[in-house]
Amino acid sequence: MISSLSAFIVYCVAEQAMEYLKVILQKHASKVFFLFAFVLLFSLLDLLFPVPVSRDYSTIIEAEDGTVLSTFLTNDDKWRMYTKLEEITPTVQKAFINKEDRWFYWHFGINPVSVARAFYNNTIQHRRTSGASTITMQVARMLEPKERTVFSKIKEMFRALQLEMNFSKKEILQFYLNLVPYGGNIEGVKSAAFIYFGKSPAQLSLAEVTTLTIIPNRPTTLTLGRKNAYIQEERNRWLKKFRKHQVFKEEDITDALEEPLIAFRRSPPKYAPHFCIRMKKQYPSQPIIASHLNYNMQLEVEEIVQNYSKVLQFKEIKNAAVYIIDNQKHQVVAYVGSPDFYNAANLGQVDGVKAIRSPGSTLKPMIYGIAFDKGLYTPRSVISDVPVDFDGYTPENYDEHFHGQVAISDALAQSLNIPAVKVLHDIEVKSLTNVLDKLNFRQIQKDKDKLGLSTALGGCGVSLEELTGMYSVFANNGNYFVPTYSKEYITKKGIPVLSPQANYMVAQILTQLRRSDLPNRAESVMNMPKIAWKTGTSYGRRDAWSVGFNSNYTVGIWCGNFDGKGVPELNGADIATPLLLQIFNAINKNTDKDWFKRPKELQFRYVCAESGDVPNEFCTNKIMAYYIPGKSPNKKCIHMKKVWVSADSTLSYCSSCLPDDNYIEKLYPNYSPELLNYFEMNHLPYIKIPAHNPACSKVADDNQPKITKPVNGLTYYLNKKDQQELMLVAQAANDVQTISWYVDNQFIKTVQKNEAVFIKPAPGKIKISCTDDKGRNTNSWVVVKEM
Repeated sequence: MISSLSAFIVYCVAEQAMEYLKVILQKHASKVFFLFAFVLLFSLLDLLFPVPVSRDYSTIIEAEDGTVLSTFLTNDDKWRMYTKLEEITPTVQKAFINKEDRWFYWHFGINPVSVARAFYNNTIQHRRTSGASTITMQVARMLEPKERTVFSKIKEMFRALQLEMNFSKKEILQFYLNLVPYGGNIEGVKSAAFIYFGKSPAQLSLAEVTTLTIIPNRPTTLTLGRKNAYIQEERNRWLKKFRKHQVFKEEDITDALEEPLIAFRRSPPKYAPHFCIRMKKQYPSQPIIASHLNYNMQLEVEEIVQNYSKVLQFKEIKNAAVYIIDNQKHQVVAYVGSPDFYNAANLGQVDGVKAIRSPGSTLKPMIYGIAFDKGLYTPRSVISDVPVDFDGYTPENYDEHFHGQVAISDALAQSLNIPAVKVLHDIEVKSLTNVLDKLNFRQIQKDKDKLGLSTALGGCGVSLEELTGMYSVFANNGNYFVPTYSKEYITKKGIPVLSPQANYMVAQILTQLRRSDLPNRAESVMNMPKIAWKTGTSYGRRDAWSVGFNSNYTVGIWCGNFDGKGVPELNGADIATPLLLQIFNAINKNTDKDWFKRPKELQFRYVCAESGDVPNEFCTNKIMAYYIPGKSPNKKCIHMKKVWVSADSTLSYCSSCLPDDNYIEKLYPNYSPELLNYFEMNHLPYIKIPAHNPACSKVADDNQPKITKPVNGLTYYLNKKDQQELMLVAQAANDVQTISWYVDNQFIKTVQKNEAVFIKPAPGKIKISCTDDKGRNTNSWVVVKEM
């Protein structure tokens, strides 16, 4: 009943309102039509001639917490910094509105009272005591500056109406604060706040805000830093007006009146210059670039690098760069391109984070990680570190020594070159380059089809940011997350690179302290943080690298000279690693509790300590080691082999010549030909298998000699003038004593195995043959040319 009555009353009121509207329309039809036509015409003009609000603002680079890192001039060389809406504090808002346009929130862009008062004063009184321009009209004038005429004033009013129709009052005030002039090339409250007071608008005191409200009326005569005493008087005069109109609290006004005016022109912030220039180029039209850089960390790392670089200067090492990734958020939190951006003599403006350099040994962990995932090796697998020839490529170790048989974990921890090249050969170069391509290694993307085994030792080009990004994979369970610089970029899902099991095994190896790249200086390892790291030194000692990680951060260090000059003292262990440890101690202490957890899928098993393989019946030295079930190699150990020998162990037998009696079965080390060659060449003692029964008529098909020099299929240029010779070298099995050489089926010489032979062949394609004393033969073809 009540609801029906309410509906009836609403209906009656609505009907009466419609009748009243009809009467008004009939009585004032012409006026309504005129109003409608005016609105239509204004809307059409607004559509055809929109307000040109677009402006070129100074680029501002902010840190993660909003602190301004750096600013850049506009294209017309102005300091015109963009003020965000949230930076317009109540103090700024009230001060400017009460100073410039008290009725700002009440008028529609034009204040009729002010216009009438100005018209009367200018025409009747012939004097100008106050202006008619509202804040909105001032914005219109600053957007389209023109000579002050009646026509320009009318246009200004039209633009003011447009602004009011298209933007909120707060947005119009924002336009005003962004464009208001402060003399010279300074425009906008934010620019004035940073340049004259060294702080953002949100940090300004009431006295400072009031100071900035009075400058725009006379920007050329009221110059901060020159006329501060007079400006302070004007400031105080306006503060008293604010007190009269009760704009601010009495105690705030009192404090502001007592505050001295300390203002002078200063340079805007210029922190992280390389990073900020990069962001400016990446986002050229964006007024404010919100980055992930950690302000306090950036300043601390910059200071550490500058101080450390002063010491390096005495060693003729002039440059260094640091790049830090937050492993939890996948964000770049510190970025130092050089120790001193403004040092032109040392090429300080070169960005060492982006520069393409040789990585030295720093790619080795990824090589071993891929090998673990392919099931070719485990950390305890044994590999021989002896001279090797890959079709003419003969790598050497950094210490110029060979270490015989070593475990893979030791080969990586000691950064041995030959095992790394062997493993890269086993996994194939393309397996590595495909991974690096996935990780956005730009130079490798260009060169991947040309790269060879030397890639393992730095025979390619990488940058510090790429290398650090690769090491962040080890800190993220084998997944790669593209490091982000700006809040504009959303972190995407990680890209799987290594299995968690292979990744963990690599990380554990890189935490070892029994390693060759530990700094020699005691002070460098005192209070050493728990991190995993790897160093690298490029050929010619031009680049020193050290990249480390824990669960929180991945830190990349490069030291060297931008001009490419090599320095004898330059190496990753003694030059780059001390800086790495110093930075980790500064940014991330006591990380033991946050260390990586072993994946459940990674299991333990017993292996033979001599080979790293599954123990055989003759394996007596067994150890526990990691392995990946269903993936890691599961072959039985063959580091020993059973040989039939005579009772006095002077002859060995095969099944074809085994006597009926007077023999025994004995275990002998099962050395590879290359390892035997290493023993022989270096006159190292080893247990030899006795010579094979000379009466045996069977010739074995396997274990034929291997010609290592010259390399099959290559062309050799011999200097005729110097009577240069071609060297012949072969590797033979353990039971071989002598080998014979033939060229084009012509006998040359019989020598002890591993002994080199030199020949002077005729130019052209030649056949080289090597036959051991068991009758096993190998052929090789090369081309010889004279020069």
